Amino acid sequence: MQTALVIRFLAFEDLGSLQQILDGRGYKIETLDANLDSFAGLDPSAHDLVIVLGGPIGAFDEAKYPFLKPVLSFVEQRLQCGKKILGVCLGAQLIARALGSNAGPMGRKEIGFAPISLTDEGLQSCLEPLSSGVPVLHWHGDQFEIPAGATRLAATDTCPNQAFSVGNSVLALQFHLEANPQRIEHWLVGHAGELDSIKLDPRVIRDQAQACADELLAAAQTVFASWLDRN
Repeated sequence: MQTALVIRFLAFEDLGSLQQILDGRGYKIETLDANLDSFAGLDPSAHDLVIVLGGPIGAFDEAKYPFLKPVLSFVEQRLQCGKKILGVCLGAQLIARALGSNAGPMGRKEIGFAPISLTDEGLQSCLEPLSSGVPVLHWHGDQFEIPAGATRLAATDTCPNQAFSVGNSVLALQFHLEANPQRIEHWLVGHAGELDSIKLDPRVIRDQAQACADELLAAAQTVFASWLDRN
């Protein structure tokens, strides 16, 4: 049986649509809450797949959130193993940092469902199903810089660095392809304060989610299946 380790920062920012594909492939899933669970003695090579999810803090915020240090150390060790690791939003920024790159505020927020633009390399990657303009969920104010040796895969007008890969083992997504639009209410309630602070009406995002749900869920399944199958 294949195993997956999920590192989670917020309970409602979970595996989303990834849960279905991992269950369908028979993965045994272990979840660690980054701010509660210990990483001491955790073998970075023990799992077939590691997924580092998103959260509302910065990848360099360990002075304020000390639990980030063992998470970052584990990500660094996992990268050295050469086994599959997927990072989403904060998870992607932590991968970028572990690879010697930077991540920090963009000076603006990118929140809501909108398409991404793929680079030439992105069109040849597992992200190709998104080239048709499928809206994906964006929910961030920080972005990563592309690490040396990594391949930039996608961009938006607001955020030029939306995805990168390193070979077939590392995939980092700034956007939330895993987010299930049918469960967007969890996000709208969980991030209500942030939406209020930028005067973004949650009804706008709710309507976007309903409009793209079927198309996005199908595309996400195809993308993640393609990446998992690449060795």
